[in-house]
Amino acid sequence: MGTLTRRQTAVWPLFWIYAVLIVYASLYPFDNWRFQGLVSWSFLTAPWPRYWTGFDVFSNVLGYAPLGFLLALAVHRSRRDWPAVVMASLVAAGLSLSMESLQMFLPVRVPSNLDTALNVLGAWAGAVVAQGLAWVGLIERWSRFKDRWFEAEASGALALLAIWPLALLFPAPVPFGLGHVFERLELTWVEALQGTPWLEWWPVREVELQPLLPITETVCIALGLLLPCLLAYGVVRRREQRWAIAGVCLTVGWLASALSAALTYGPVHAWVWVSPEVFRGGVWAVGLAVLLALMSPRLCWVLALAALVLQLSLLNMASADAYFAMTLQTWEQGRFIRFHGLIQWLGWLWPYALLVYLVHRLSRVGPSHARGINAAQTRP
Repeated sequence: MGTLTRRQTAVWPLFWIYAVLIVYASLYPFDNWRFQGLVSWSFLTAPWPRYWTGFDVFSNVLGYAPLGFLLALAVHRSRRDWPAVVMASLVAAGLSLSMESLQMFLPVRVPSNLDTALNVLGAWAGAVVAQGLAWVGLIERWSRFKDRWFEAEASGALALLAIWPLALLFPAPVPFGLGHVFERLELTWVEALQGTPWLEWWPVREVELQPLLPITETVCIALGLLLPCLLAYGVVRRREQRWAIAGVCLTVGWLASALSAALTYGPVHAWVWVSPEVFRGGVWAVGLAVLLALMSPRLCWVLALAALVLQLSLLNMASADAYFAMTLQTWEQGRFIRFHGLIQWLGWLWPYALLVYLVHRLSRVGPSHARGINAAQTRP
């Protein structure tokens, strides 16, 4: 039972994170709530929508498929005697019904019985895929792979690593520079205080935020690419495995950024963001990733914490360039706007989630744990 409990924790964090993101996407933009004179479940007995598109079907099915997959996988790894597909379908039905019912109070959202049916269908399909993978033995193979490559308490780090490419999909002022929130928070706060006496008491910055210098931008890019590598180094057992994981992280990071550019500007401009600063930052990240793989896990996490604080400080003390606002307008005009709220929050919050994780783990990882990892690295 101890093994099962340890394995399930790698899936449960992703499931709960994804469930929260579904709630956010379903209720966005969270304003103008009002009672419209109808009971919240009246959409269930309404006729099927007369107008719908292939994108509506695709997005509703695809949106809930990962939820069903993750829940079925989590149930399989922790409670194998439970009906994983049935449970995933029921949970998805309950969540979808709750979200559609709440949309009755949002004038900008239209609840639909078709959406609910497609959501349940997507969760069922995802759960069936997870069950199929378990039947053919792929889940157990992954468990054995995880036991060989990662330490027992690697679930939090693996969840953060899995989310990182998704966070890169939303355009950032600096490539791989996640967590650039100060300028937008300041503007949002000032707009909220307009027309109130509190605005006069709010301190005004004496120095205007300036764009990053090329060398500073290169440093931020290198640190942004290096952070997932250092995070992985704290839970990967052997140095050769670290180099392999670093290669995967760097490759996935570049591909996710290229996909973001393709969604923004079109496929022919997928690599338009690769400037000389980005190229130099990538080279620096590769060199540092190779060298730092020789360090102890605890030291890698300490360096990751220092690098994260430095990057966030540099990014949030600078302004976005004039073209970044145009990039956001281009992004928001596309059909991907339906997931825009999710992706931007991932990009904003991922570094701070990493900060909390590193502080938590460093506060409880003692020298004996580090020696245990180092001993595992030296085993043939």
